[in-house]
Amino acid sequence: MTDTNNDRIHYTLPSVTELELHYVADAAAHGWGPRCYDYIQRFEADFARHLGVRHAIATSSCTGALHMGLAALGVGAGDEVILADINWIATAAPIHHLGATPVFVDVLEHSWCLDPARVAAAITPRTKAIIATHLYGNLCDMPALLELGERHGIAVVEDAAEAIGSVHHGQRAGAMGSFGSFSFHGTKTLSTGEGGMFVCNDSALFERVLALSNHGRVAGQTRQFWPEAIGFKYKMSNLQAALGCAQLERIEALVGAKRRILAAYRERLADLPLRLNPEDPGCINGCWMPTAIVDAGLGFDREALLADFKADRIDGRTFFWPLSMLPMFEARPDNVVSYGLQGRGINLPSYHDLSEAQIDRVCAHVRRHVQGLRHG
Repeated sequence: MTDTNNDRIHYTLPSVTELELHYVADAAAHGWGPRCYDYIQRFEADFARHLGVRHAIATSSCTGALHMGLAALGVGAGDEVILADINWIATAAPIHHLGATPVFVDVLEHSWCLDPARVAAAITPRTKAIIATHLYGNLCDMPALLELGERHGIAVVEDAAEAIGSVHHGQRAGAMGSFGSFSFHGTKTLSTGEGGMFVCNDSALFERVLALSNHGRVAGQTRQFWPEAIGFKYKMSNLQAALGCAQLERIEALVGAKRRILAAYRERLADLPLRLNPEDPGCINGCWMPTAIVDAGLGFDREALLADFKADRIDGRTFFWPLSMLPMFEARPDNVVSYGLQGRGINLPSYHDLSEAQIDRVCAHVRRHVQGLRHG
């Protein structure tokens, strides 16, 4: 897809080619009646194969995938679910909807993801699940979290909304926990406009979520319009799935473009007092959203940088707020890493077709605002 507004640097856009247009046109022309699930079933099968898992269910959002997965695990009133304080509210909302309590713990300074030591300290007899959010494509310490889950009999769930393309020692993000959830929002590396995916290897859990995803109707039920329970309506449309099938065929190129962009930022900004998304040995960062964290104590004025971005028609985003800062939750200022990161973090533009000249333009603003900053 060609951006005709080429003076503007968008923070992210989907990459749409003739392949996507062909598949969507086919779904619009022929994907009805007995073929109304063709692209959905194909997308689910192809995604499961790509991820290396047994089961996948296409959903209307990652939030819906999390909601159904947690419900199928039995999360409900009186339960607690541990998650990182640095997060988007979509990770916490399903916990609230199920009547459980989100427990916000601090993150690691290095990865901005869950601190396993803080998770261990937060576990109580009421803890039902741990949600590991792979923030901006950065990977959680899954071995440590999975060990905690096994030791305490607690499900570890992967919120891989932002982590398609991220790999931990040969295992893809989303394929390591009790279940994984993905987002295909228009801002994501792989996009269906809106949409998501639930994935797992547990066949019994898959069957429960499959029934919940279809208004509680169990597979194999011969009576028409006969639900066994009250379920949800979180289905993806066949048109969206057609777009997803084409995107998945191009997934290596889409992730490769994101990795190229983060590498370019890393090279240009290497001498500045800031850190970009990490990539630990044996891991691959899918690089959904290149993010810069300026060193603490330097007097960095992020709002001034964002204002200069805006004046130059460059899109930038602030780092996620700690959820415990939001008015609907209880403050947790003891989560000192989370509270300290927010004001120093900024998301940089990263749409797939970002040119070297545009990256230079972004970096010039960053350099002007960060170079020369001193402690105190």
